[in-house]
Amino acid sequence: MLATVLPFSARAFSAAVVMPNLQEPINTTARALDYARQIQALRPDFLPLVALYLQENLSPQELEQAHGHGLFLLKLYPQNATTNSTQGVANILSPKILDILSVAQDLGFILCVHAETQGFVLDREVEFHPILERLCARFPQLTIILEHLSDARSIALLRAYPNLYATLTLHHIALHLDALLGAHLNPHLFCKPVLKTPRDQEALLQLALRADAKVCFGSDSAPHSLAHKHACACAAGVFSAPILLEALATLFESHHALDRLQAFVSDNARRIYNLDQRVQLPLKTITLTKHPPTPPPIFDPMPLSLPLRWRIDA
Repeated sequence: MLATVLPFSARAFSAAVVMPNLQEPINTTARALDYARQIQALRPDFLPLVALYLQENLSPQELEQAHGHGLFLLKLYPQNATTNSTQGVANILSPKILDILSVAQDLGFILCVHAETQGFVLDREVEFHPILERLCARFPQLTIILEHLSDARSIALLRAYPNLYATLTLHHIALHLDALLGAHLNPHLFCKPVLKTPRDQEALLQLALRADAKVCFGSDSAPHSLAHKHACACAAGVFSAPILLEALATLFESHHALDRLQAFVSDNARRIYNLDQRVQLPLKTITLTKHPPTPPPIFDPMPLSLPLRWRIDA
């Protein structure tokens, strides 16, 4: 799977945050470094920024070892909230987790959060707000990323806490719930958090189009086999990597905001994650060329309402 899907990301990006929720979680420094080596063996021109899977048994010594090897990302999965999160955190505000986050703050880690509860599916992100508020207030020097922000009601939270930021996906800024189940059920657009209302989509889109300083692009591209997608218990995740930059360019151009695409996709991320101070980023220039819209393939991994009008030059 890795060898199959990695080229789609590496062709368009020089680096990316890599999530640790594999079937066997990336929950140790050794596993994170091994995973990074596997990725770079396939694509030496692509820098994987591998996150550690936060669990209660993560020791201060393990965090210090990770820090010493250049790792700086922790990923918080509430237990059973999304794909491969059965080993996630059951009690996020427990003393053990708070102690871990205190060490993480001291070491300069960034906390990436899948911010959902087990409540009603359209309210799960908002129901998670009190936890985010507690974490932001308790650890003011800890940069916290609300990953794949999906609900317009979360935007006020970004304004309230200087250390809270968010990523926005292509699917959440381009689509809403009708695309998932309005005409028919489209399993390739089922993800967590789910697509929300037109009002939510429009609010998130406006954040992206103006390259708001509090947000940056984060694909949350999640490949699954067709057997897991075309199933009663459909796997959650949108595999958007094959069209990401082309679709973003098309979307931004349609709103007369093409001049802000680089800030949204690249510049904001470098600043929010402080990448220039943490890693040696591979130098890569991507050239997009305008071309007439082309019909989608028979199997479109992420169907959009806009025909793609841009392509990446080889």
